[in-house]
Amino acid sequence: MVNAIIRWEITMKEETIRIDGMSCGGCVNSVKKALEHLPLERAPDVEIGSARVEYDEAELSHDQIIAAIEDAGFDVPVK
Repeated sequence: MVNAIIRWEITMKEETIRIDGMSCGGCVNSVKKALEHLPLERAPDVEIGSARVEYDEAELSHDQIIAAIEDAGFDVPVK
């Protein structure tokens, strides 16, 4: 029998993303709904002008998060 050691390297990232074009609670709900379809580690914290997300970079990229926000109709300024 061969013994194998499996090593999991978790690449967690937490960041706040600035979002332009949000002006009301409906905007907040739209961004939350868009982000809830992504494999985030916990529910996103969204307020007018920003979203705080935590994710595993091995499963989800920053660009995928930005694309979901932009697909919901909002702009994410380039850093």
